[in-house]
Amino acid sequence: MFTEFNLENLEESKNLLEELLNDNRKKIEELLSIENKTYANFVLPFQEIGESIGEFVTPIFHIDSVKNSEITTKVYEECLPVLSKYETEISQNENIYLALKDIQSNEKSTLNNIQKKVLKNEIRDFKLSGCHLENNDKKRLEEISLRLSELSHKFSLNLLNATNAFEMICEDFEDVKEIPKSDLELASFEEDGKTKYKFTLQMPSYLAYITYGTNRAKREEIYKAYCTRAPENGKIIEEILALKDEKVKLLGFDNYSQYSLATKMASKEEEVVSFLSELGHKALPKAKEELEELKQLALKDGIEDFNSYDASYYSEKLKKAQYDFDEEYFRPYFEQQSVLNGFFDFLEQMFNIKFIKSDTPSWDDKVKVYDLSEDGKVIARIYIDLEARKEKRGGAWMNNWHSHYKNSDGDIKFPTAFIVGNFPQSSETTPSLLRHSDVVTLFHEMGHALHHLLSKVEEPFVSGISGVAWDTVEFPSQFLEYFSYDKEVLKMFAKHYETGEVLDDEAIDKIIKAKNFQSSMGTVRQVEFALFDFKLHQKLYKTENEIQDLLDTVRDEFSAMKPPSYNKFQNGFSHIFAGGYAAGYYSYKWAEVLSADAFYMFIDSGNIFNKELGIKYRDCILSKGGSVDMDKLFFDFAQREPSVDSLLKIDGIIS
Repeated sequence: MFTEFNLENLEESKNLLEELLNDNRKKIEELLSIENKTYANFVLPFQEIGESIGEFVTPIFHIDSVKNSEITTKVYEECLPVLSKYETEISQNENIYLALKDIQSNEKSTLNNIQKKVLKNEIRDFKLSGCHLENNDKKRLEEISLRLSELSHKFSLNLLNATNAFEMICEDFEDVKEIPKSDLELASFEEDGKTKYKFTLQMPSYLAYITYGTNRAKREEIYKAYCTRAPENGKIIEEILALKDEKVKLLGFDNYSQYSLATKMASKEEEVVSFLSELGHKALPKAKEELEELKQLALKDGIEDFNSYDASYYSEKLKKAQYDFDEEYFRPYFEQQSVLNGFFDFLEQMFNIKFIKSDTPSWDDKVKVYDLSEDGKVIARIYIDLEARKEKRGGAWMNNWHSHYKNSDGDIKFPTAFIVGNFPQSSETTPSLLRHSDVVTLFHEMGHALHHLLSKVEEPFVSGISGVAWDTVEFPSQFLEYFSYDKEVLKMFAKHYETGEVLDDEAIDKIIKAKNFQSSMGTVRQVEFALFDFKLHQKLYKTENEIQDLLDTVRDEFSAMKPPSYNKFQNGFSHIFAGGYAAGYYSYKWAEVLSADAFYMFIDSGNIFNKELGIKYRDCILSKGGSVDMDKLFFDFAQREPSVDSLLKIDGIIS
């Protein structure tokens, strides 16, 4: 029923991949030789060929992210050019493009809407990959695609290596006296008969010091190390931007942002810029007030030159003073397995799905695997890998492996997905105790996973998250995130890991009240990232200095506080230089409008566990995957257009 996760032949991957791709090439030739091509005899088998590649390469690329080693890097780098060459070759095959156009034209009256969507997307994507160009231009596009893949991987690897290379040792207990016990235990080691403390740029360790580190000089040391990581990425960015600019001009676009919008819900560049500017200008006055509060607090410690490396430390103090809120207090109540069990109960109440533990093999003994069942039938599988490891890249993400679809034999294929986090580690004496912010991240990534796993679409190219416009793909993840702040939801799993005591109402109220703490500062920060990204791709910025100047210009208009001049945020901006968010980072805020509005429907119904509404959301949004444009799906669900004000209200920016 499910393919097991198995990388026994990892080092053979390149040869196995070449065999698979050569076999696929033959299959495509056979498809092209069919005289009377139809949707059934051409398009469906063509989609299955595409699926077979994703199923094979996903574990190989995944293992390089979660268990990075010299071997995984070598295998990744061997497979990448082989795959890139094949993908470029297929995407520029004019015969496939013409066959799809013919089928679209000949079967217009007999195809269903989902099949029409598959054809529309595919024909668009073939055009975007240059299949209509002259051969020399196609050749150049192929070279560009391969080089961009290599550069993205190098960008990521440089960051990982720089993250792992740094250590900050504290020998004086005074420097670490405010750091929570659980973090301190992980940081402490014995040397020369003395207890010392080691902090790294791994996210849990970095956050521990930047948030609770008493020594200001040490805070700056670790902050500076973090925001000056991988300076060599500056040159990689120059090359990535030049290649992207060349690529889209070959394809007939004015700039990369215009090219990016061809596959988005937003249709015009001005639409994106004005949306972000409106959000930024509405949030900035309050963001400046929030910053002023921090400065006033720091003044009590004699700090007159308040800086970026002070922000988290004084934010934590202010949060504690205003809400008596301390992330650390809550951690014993958010033991990882308890959170998962309660979360699964909540999802069963909302969407009528059960999570059943599976003993199938995975890549690490800390990974938990579950089968999802609906009405007593298993429909999907999920792998959950939450704890930080040295060989795991930073951040959190969902990765889809198999899609739900009906194959040419009429059998339903079941979907699978991975959720990866970098949450506090468990030890022999202490389980993994999450921060509430980790709980929020888990809800977020599960939102992505359910969007993929609950699909009922029978065409693989628009099933699950496949074919979903990039600027709406965050809608289901952000929507689910909002529930992680609800009192009744939290009570389902916020139980002390030693006593079993449920977190009391007063403590939960603090989490809820603290949710919008500095939300305006958070909004302008996201606007800064999104506008920098979008404008960076509206014309060609050729040098590191030009790129920095653009970032400074955006910050001048929208930042509450400018960071130190040595901050090279761009060199670590993986989302746009090593992920799929180039000229699309605005998607987070764009999709938040949909998610905030959908969540308000549950609030307005008077019942956060409104199962009828939950099932409607599952059926209208999650089950449809990418088979219908999200603006139409949202309208089906809400019976109206979304409103920006819901987002501003939920963030406490307007009342």
